[in-house]
Amino acid sequence: MMMATLVILRHGESVANRDNIFTGWSDVPLTAKGRQQALAVGQLVAKTGLRFGALHTSMLQRAIVTSNIVLEAIDQLAIPEYKSWRLNERHYGALRGKNKAAVQAEVGERQVKIWRRSFETVPPLLDHVVQDRRYDQFGPHTEPLGESLEMAYDRLMPYWEDQIAPRLLDGHNQLVVAHGSTLRALIKYLDRVPDADISQVEVANGEPIRYDFDDRLRIKRKLIL
Repeated sequence: MMMATLVILRHGESVANRDNIFTGWSDVPLTAKGRQQALAVGQLVAKTGLRFGALHTSMLQRAIVTSNIVLEAIDQLAIPEYKSWRLNERHYGALRGKNKAAVQAEVGERQVKIWRRSFETVPPLLDHVVQDRRYDQFGPHTEPLGESLEMAYDRLMPYWEDQIAPRLLDGHNQLVVAHGSTLRALIKYLDRVPDADISQVEVANGEPIRYDFDDRLRIKRKLIL
């Protein structure tokens, strides 16, 4: 029976994580701690002996740099690496760039928790966006004005269905390095988490999660490495 393994990983600590800033599609670098986390993850994954058929990541440097550090640590820099805006962090709209504690002081802890953790609630939207040139290849209006987790889920799932699941079904292990919210969305799908319970799902920086599947992509085992 053919089986395959998926490892998903949230990038290492970014400058925005350190400074408690809403980030979304803003392109911020890793901190020194974040790079160390990525290296530690690579060393951890290396011990499993897993060989990957491909790596999938977002178009944001905190995930891309984490990916490259991990691939070097597991001596698999030569595998195909796919970057997609569909794996970008959830877009926090007009909250982007604001300090979370300052926003909480303004609107209250409950409202901030709803914006951050609920499935359907959309954050305050931007008035407009000036599309970054890296997204020009995907056509105009790729970058949203803001997203709920549900909207991020809806843009993520076609990538899962078209790019990741088929490779797993062919028996090729896959590595996904992305972001807290998009990985929460993927976990929601894989673990069949109800809408009301997704607020309880947390994905820590630099903490790889392993899924082992059977030949019909039914989960046989899940563990945090």
